[in-house]
Amino acid sequence: MLVRGPYIIDDLGRTLLLRGCNLGGSSKIPVFRGDRNEDVSFTGRPFPLDEAEEHFERLRRWGFSFLRFVITWEALEHAGPGIYDEAYLAYLRKLFSIAEKKGISLFMDPHQDVWSRWTGGDGAPAWTLEKIGLNPENLEASGAALCPGGSAEYPPMIWPVNYSRYGAATLFTLFFGGNAFAPDCRIEGESAQDWLQERYIAAMRHCFRRLKNSPAVAGWGTMNEPHPGFIGYRDISGLENYALALGPMPSPFQAMAAASGIAVKAPVYMLGLGGIKRRGWEILNPRGVSLFKAGFECPWKQAGVWTVENGEGRLLKKDHFAFFQGGPVRFTEDFLKPFMRKFIERMKEADRNTIFFVEGIPQGEHPSWGEKDPRPAVNAFHWYDGITLFTRQYRPWLAVDMSGKPVLGEKRVAAWYSAQLEKARAWTREKMGNMPAFLGEFGLPFNLNHGKAFKTGDYRLHEEALSRYYDAVDKNLLHSAIWNYTADNTHDEGDHWNGEDLSIFSEGQARALGGWLRPYPMATAGTPLSLCWNRKTGVFNYRFQADPSVVSPTEIFAPGEYFGAAPAISLETPEDGEGKKLFRTEYLAQESRLYVRNEGYAGITELSVRPGA
Repeated sequence: MLVRGPYIIDDLGRTLLLRGCNLGGSSKIPVFRGDRNEDVSFTGRPFPLDEAEEHFERLRRWGFSFLRFVITWEALEHAGPGIYDEAYLAYLRKLFSIAEKKGISLFMDPHQDVWSRWTGGDGAPAWTLEKIGLNPENLEASGAALCPGGSAEYPPMIWPVNYSRYGAATLFTLFFGGNAFAPDCRIEGESAQDWLQERYIAAMRHCFRRLKNSPAVAGWGTMNEPHPGFIGYRDISGLENYALALGPMPSPFQAMAAASGIAVKAPVYMLGLGGIKRRGWEILNPRGVSLFKAGFECPWKQAGVWTVENGEGRLLKKDHFAFFQGGPVRFTEDFLKPFMRKFIERMKEADRNTIFFVEGIPQGEHPSWGEKDPRPAVNAFHWYDGITLFTRQYRPWLAVDMSGKPVLGEKRVAAWYSAQLEKARAWTREKMGNMPAFLGEFGLPFNLNHGKAFKTGDYRLHEEALSRYYDAVDKNLLHSAIWNYTADNTHDEGDHWNGEDLSIFSEGQARALGGWLRPYPMATAGTPLSLCWNRKTGVFNYRFQADPSVVSPTEIFAPGEYFGAAPAISLETPEDGEGKKLFRTEYLAQESRLYVRNEGYAGITELSVRPGA
């Protein structure tokens, strides 16, 4: 597999369209959680080895031949810096051997959400917080994180507010910009930024080396959904750069004061169609609990951003995070991109060719990428239908844009879906050297309408939503991986993480199959031009520029569930209306594969596949 301009090419010279899923949702949490960090184990995520063949065969049968494989920093290095879980790595090697035998390729996704499990998400080990003097046991009491199972109210999908809370925001800021904004914060003699980045890269590099003989591994991501933390705030006395404003939302300055044991009065927000609205106030950290262990203090207080006077916090530098090297901060260019470059160059030292999947800020800015930047690279952006994701209600006539304005009407909503993906494609084309674009995450909560479908078995609403998302993906000819496939998902527990339930598989069954099981060109002997699947009529149309120099056939995933044992296949070209002399076709119903062999034609080809009689 190699990158050539905006295309990904296989070893036979065919242009690939990568389709698959994220594997899997419960990989964010350990299989076993002991009383100590060294007792944690992720071995068995995403599923036990004795189940692997069954799961990979199912995914292959669904046409999901390329997976985004979820791992976490914690899974690799939970016991302490430099102490790697070799049992977990041995499990991965065996797992990927089974995947390779089933014809499955994947790329590794170093996953995090709001930094770690201790700050309300997943990703980094607990010792990353402890090394800068934080006491994980006091994160919620000090207002530094909102965690499931804690004493505070934890509504569905509230976890993104933790990006604005002290714990995650401080760690992200130190990880990406500690040298600029907290130069005196040091860990074992190194700057916090250098120490944290080196530990992270070393862990992924160690994993890379352990897996370098696994043919199934085709690529590596740099970091899932990186976040700027406080970087870029123009005024830390207000609320900016938030991923979600819901419930108590302290400003960065209030969060800093609360983390140091000072009770603060924080605004409480609610969501509406017009955006966020303040609905009251709440005291954060009323008991005055300090987040810091003895001998440590807030790194931002240490940096002179704020101080304590008469038992109250006083802000000294409201724009501390707004400027870098004499100009306004641009997080993606000044901090994220240098990290990505460093990550890729260090991983390349592991001596294996691979493709790197880079991510910008979710629903935000992507980095630029020029000729001097490392390659091969793919822009692996994410997109979700936000109002459906957060309300768990799907209305085909309603969407909400990034400004909070409603998009009304089914046709306008469908056009808006496509336009959002085209926007990311355009950035990739114009600002990232026209590298391939990969939609690394999109999906739908299956517990829509309070889980009504779990009782009725009627997933038609889900199928409609997912089909419309995929229509937008198809229109933009995007590589994609739906979020997600969780092998141990249940209707009661969902994906086993923060109340989410987005798995297309649950309790041994596929869910809303008609929404995401669909035909697509897996490999094209030429260049893809357009594709369309009409779910209602069962007609698949594909237009491509045929290249006779590629001797291997074009391969279409064409599910037998839709087309039967003998579909009606037509090929049209400007030179020969029916194309009978120019191509040979072969359909293997059991494999759900249609092969189109070119007999020497160079030019535009229209393929149409309909259900058989």
